[in-house]
Amino acid sequence: MTVFNAQSTADEVLAGCDLAGQTILITGGASGLGQETARAMAARGARVVLAARDEGKLAAAADAIRAEIPGAEVETLVVDLASLASVRAAGEEAASRFPVIDVLINNAGVMACPQGTTADGFETQFGTNHLGHFLLTKYLLPSVEAGSAKRIVNLSSRAHHRAGVDFSDLDFTQRPYDKWEAYGQSKTANILFTRALQQRLAPRGIDVFAVHPGGIATNLGRHLTQDDLKELVARMQDATAAGASAFKTIPQGAATTAWAATAPELAGKGGVYCEDCHIAAQDDADPHGGVRSYAYDDEAAERLWTVSEELVGESFRP
Repeated sequence: MTVFNAQSTADEVLAGCDLAGQTILITGGASGLGQETARAMAARGARVVLAARDEGKLAAAADAIRAEIPGAEVETLVVDLASLASVRAAGEEAASRFPVIDVLINNAGVMACPQGTTADGFETQFGTNHLGHFLLTKYLLPSVEAGSAKRIVNLSSRAHHRAGVDFSDLDFTQRPYDKWEAYGQSKTANILFTRALQQRLAPRGIDVFAVHPGGIATNLGRHLTQDDLKELVARMQDATAAGASAFKTIPQGAATTAWAATAPELAGKGGVYCEDCHIAAQDDADPHGGVRSYAYDDEAAERLWTVSEELVGESFRP
């Protein structure tokens, strides 16, 4: 039973951890939750690898961590998850530079952006949030298998409540584009990917977790309009009135990721969706918490796996 909750911070979760000797790679590590997760883990002795698309922002984030934590071992990796060519190049580079990765944290993402496509023609949110991480994980899996912690954490969101995966129209070419539905679809995909990957990796002692970090003000919300922000605030107020967690600070938002990546009580319990530092209950009604049953549909998870292999043009057979 976890002693942590919605108000816990990453530093509090990691207070008793010794991460010396571990290598932890975090996508979206140049800012926000990714940078905070890396900072907290570096403070416990981990070698952290920050992965993101902007080399300048990566360098600044790495310098900030080193300035706060003298002696911190921080490395960077340039990857644009919206380009399969970039993912392949980064995957090959990372496999060479980091033959051992103890924990892989697929943290990066885009949210509620205007309609658009990735470099390969996929709807931006599905292509970036799911397909980019699907392919990157394939390239990094041998390094994870060589590690000691053997964990993969996929950042999802409570926004998966908004939509399942529409296999008949993944790219919104046959239906009107809705930025929140598209985001919800990509976040459900993150959970389904977690389920399918866990089924394949459990026999090797690797655990895979999906995480909802909470509602946090980071640059993930850079595409939001004033009306969007007002709606989010109203939702958070409703959640608070119902006894659920409200907006979190960035250190609080990084806590569930840190917990899923390190908690010894989670060993052998992968394939689940976590929120507020606990394993969420399956729930199709509660608007303020829980994981929807369609996100735990293992037939859908296998279908997504097959479709994802087809879309990236590579077989991912761990």
